[in-house]
Order: sequence, then structure tokens, then C-alpha cells
Amino acid sequence: MLIQRFVLATFALLAPTAALAHTGVGPVNSFWAGLAHPVLGADHLLAMVAVGLWAALAAPRLFWVAPAGFLAGMLGGGFLGMTGFAIPGIEVMIAGSVVLFGALALFKVQAPAVLAFSAAAIFGAAHGFAHGAEMPLGGGALQYAAGFLIATATLHAIGAATGLTVKHFNLVRLGRAAGGAVAAAGVVLTVL
Repeated sequence: MLIQRFVLATFALLAPTAALAHTGVGPVNSFWAGLAHPVLGADHLLAMVAVGLWAALAAPRLFWVAPAGFLAGMLGGGFLGMTGFAIPGIEVMIAGSVVLFGALALFKVQAPAVLAFSAAAIFGAAHGFAHGAEMPLGGGALQYAAGFLIATATLHAIGAATGLTVKHFNLVRLGRAAGGAVAAAGVVLTVL
């Protein structure tokens, strides 16, 4: 019953913010704008926390691998997005990453480090592309990129700390339930 209420509350709180994730809500050329971007969009926030959660639940000794891949992909995608290059369907891929990483945490999918890094890098590139597409080339690009990378790393760390904590206290079901809630929220975001 408590988990059902948590899931419903999560949907109610996060669903209306999905549209705020992209395309120029306020200035997008400073460190602070980059820092805020991943936190203000439910799709980014959920995916980034889920990457850390999945990594810690599935491979606690290598919990840094998937987040490192995501950050590397995000940096490359961010610079590609700043050039004005177009990738059709990027929003669907981003919403899909929320479902994917939530499901990976839910099912505690263990993947070889190279595969975890690569999958995270591919979806990280999609998130980075969305961030970079909002940033005009030049004027504050490096500060903006630094901001969104720091915010992303922090969200990964929150997810990883949660995963490591629930493993330590033998509450893995709770961590997996959180992954399921993220995946369900990703489905909702895909429909919106």
C-alpha cells in the first residue's frame, strides 16, 4: 500500500514538469543554467538517478562504470547538440532511457563493465544532446557544460548512494521498487 502511494505521488509531482526539461526555459549560457537543467526536467532527473541506482544495485564494486559512461556520452552529445546538428526522436530516446535504467535497477541486471559503460554512454549522449541543443555555440558553452556535468554526476552519486545504502541494510527490494517507480514514470513521460 505504501509503495502504491509513493508511485502515485511520484507521478503526480513529476508528470507536470516533463515539458520543462527542454528548449530554453530562461537563460542557457551560464554555469548555473547548466547546473539547473538536469534537475528541472523529470526525464533527466529520473534517468540520472536511476543510472547510479542500477549501477550500485547490480555491481556495487563497479558502481562508477555506468555513471562514467553516461558522463562521457553526455559530454560528447552536448557538444554535438551545440553545433546545431539534428537528431530526430531525441526526446523519445531520453524518455526511453528513464524506462530502461529504471527497469535495469528493478531487475538488478548485471552487465559486463564494457556493456554497462557503452549503454550508459549512448543514452548519456542523447541527454547531453538535448542539453547542448539549447546552448548557443560560444558564449558560456564551457560553463554551461561544466554545470550540467556536475549536476549529472551529483544525481548519479545520489542514485549510487541510495543503491549502496539499501544493499548495506539488506533493503534491496526497496531499491528495486524505486527502479520500478522510475521505469513506470518513464512510461508516463513517453506518453505525455
